[in-house]
Formats: sequence, C-alpha cells, structure tokens
Amino acid sequence: MLERARSLDAADPLAQFRERFDVPEGVVYLDGNSLGCLPRATPARLEQVVREEWGRNLIRSWNSADWIHLPQRVGGKIAPLIGAQPHEVIACDSVSVNLYKLISAALAMRPGRKVVLSEPGNFPTDVYMIEGLEKQGLAERRLVERDQLLEALDEDVALLLLTHAHYKTGELFNMEALTRAAHEKGALVLWDLSHSGGALPVHLADCKADFAVGCGYKYLNGGPGAPAYAFVATEHHIADNVEDSALRQPLSGWMGHARPFAFSDDYTPAAGVDSLLCGTPGILGLVALEVGVDLIAEIGIERLYAKSQKLSEFFRQCLAENGVEMELVSPSNPAERGSQLSFRHEEAYAICQALIARGVIGDFRDPDILRFGFAPAYLRFEDMAEAARHLAEVLDSGEWQRAEFQERAAVT
Repeated sequence: MLERARSLDAADPLAQFRERFDVPEGVVYLDGNSLGCLPRATPARLEQVVREEWGRNLIRSWNSADWIHLPQRVGGKIAPLIGAQPHEVIACDSVSVNLYKLISAALAMRPGRKVVLSEPGNFPTDVYMIEGLEKQGLAERRLVERDQLLEALDEDVALLLLTHAHYKTGELFNMEALTRAAHEKGALVLWDLSHSGGALPVHLADCKADFAVGCGYKYLNGGPGAPAYAFVATEHHIADNVEDSALRQPLSGWMGHARPFAFSDDYTPAAGVDSLLCGTPGILGLVALEVGVDLIAEIGIERLYAKSQKLSEFFRQCLAENGVEMELVSPSNPAERGSQLSFRHEEAYAICQALIARGVIGDFRDPDILRFGFAPAYLRFEDMAEAARHLAEVLDSGEWQRAEFQERAAVT
C-alpha cells in the first residue's frame, strides 16, 4: 500500500500545499478536526502585528491597521466558504457564546414558543446552552433521535438546533430538507458548522438557513482557542430603523452598539450582523485566523472535500489490507459523512494513546470512540498507509495494554 500511496501523492494536485503548513517531522496528524496545523505564514504575520502594529503604533492601530473592522473582514472571508454573503458573517467570541446569543435571539423572535429541538448526543456545548436557558425559564429543551426529528417538529418549536457533521461519527444531516421542514412549522433553524466549515461544501443561502455558528481552530487552522464565527441571514438583520428589527441578541456589549464611541448610557444595536459583537475583539486571535482562512480559501473547499473523500476511503483500504477489524460508526458512504472516520472499540482510549506515542495523532471521544480526522490541505496518502500500519501493530502486539496508556489525561 505504501507504493500505491506514493503514487497517489505524486498525482495529487493539492500536494504542494503541505509545505504551507508546519507539519512536525515524523508525525502523522489525524486530529485536524480538533486543532488544525500551524500555517507557516502565521508566526511572521503575528510578529508583524505584535512588533509593528502593537509595539510601535500602539492604540493608533485600531485605525491605521483597521483593527476595528477585523471581525467583519475575517467574517467576510469565511462567508463564501459556507455559502453565505460577506455581510452575513462575523468572526467573534467562541462557538458557545455565539450559540447563546443566537438561541436567545431566536426564542425572542418566536413569542409563544419555547421549545428548542435538538438530538441527544449533540456536541455538549450545544445542548448545555439550551439547558442553561431552560433553567432561566426562557426555553424548553426537547431532544429526540435524529430519525424522529421530523415528527418532533410542531407548533411549539421555536428553534431547531443541529450540528451539520456529528462530532463523534461525522454523519451529515440533510441541511436543506430539515431547514425546509422546520420552516414549514414556523420554526427557525441554527446550524453548528464546527465540524464542516472549511472541510466540506456548505450552502447556507441555498438551504435558506436562518443562523449558523462555526469554529475557527479546526479546519480553518486559526490556532488554539481561535475566534469563532456566526452567520445571520440577511432577512433577520437589524435594520437601520431598529423599530423594524428582527434579531436582537442578549449580550448588549459596547462593540455591538450602533455607535460604540458615542459612549451613550442607552443601548442601540448596530445594524446587520455587527449587532452580534459584544466585547473588544481579540486582535491576535483574529489575525491568526485570517491567515488560516486565506489559505483554505486559496486551496478551495470543493478540492479539499474531494481529496478528503479519497483519503478516507484509501485509509479504509489500508486498514483492510493490514487486517484491522474495528466497528466503523461513521457512515460507510463518504458522501454521507464529514472529513473523518470514527471507530468503536472498548479500549479506544488506550489504543489512541499508544498511537500518539508512535507519532500517529488521532483522538478519543468518550466512552469508546477512536476518531481520525482528515485535513487534506496537509495530509498525504502516505500518511494513511503509515497510520493503518501503526494501528495494526498496536492491536496485534497489545502494546495499548501498557500502564501509561491507561491513565486518563485532563484532555482526551
């Protein structure tokens, strides 16, 4: 398989982009769905900002370097990657905070309805945010299995909140069909794109989605804790005439004010997606995210997803060739999953740690999921062959049974 892998790499039109990332020597990195690799251009860009824009120009850089509009600029660059218009996306805060803003706003936009519908096993922060609002008496959490969602959509549902690509399995929802079904019942729809944005084609406008949130540190390679992004469809934007406004988010911080430097005692929300801003934006995080976004945009989402599907299928072939038999919990059809493959094994944590010790970095999701992410911007087919070989050796040798691989770290 190694010879076949090298042949595929030689013919790969994206192979050149691997050199644009700092991939450690001897590491097969299959965890880009948790934290993307460092773009080689990021350190120099950050140094420029730190030494020149911050170090020399100091506070003047809010104007001279246009720091003040970084959330809009970066959001506008993310927009075409998720099928949105530039004025509909803003980069700010975290996924959790943006979820809170948009869930709260959606509930206010559907008076008389309190149900937020989602699925059990959704990413925890999504369902935790619903639960938090429920404890405040503002929402009612309704969790049903994904094959029962259509039946659960009724006139009590204010918002349908789902993750496009499931974080454990990678299974994709039919975004267009579910959005349409929710709208037919008068509900709004919020999509979490954390495991699909930057990895596979997303068409928010075509699907007529209302809201979306997404992560900046996974497939967009913005760095640990990178700012997230939020999408609000134009039809829900606060207009200049705020009496006719639709969306009103609850975190009325000064940067979301229509005139933040007027320093008024009274809050007037900014027009459009700018109203989702809250506190002062983190400039260094936004700058690093912009480098990653620019690089992913240069490569192109369609090309990335096409390679991702090939990588994951080749990885499955390599596993079979090496005699590895584990239960696949991701959809077997690559068109029905995101950019990952997940397997169930009762010793998944220890196996994952044994692989990491060999330089093959995937991750574990409690209680028994071994997860491999495919970030095609910097992964090779040779990496697939090597990862499959190492996994076979770990399983055959039983080295995962060593004591050091059994101890749970704080981050799994």
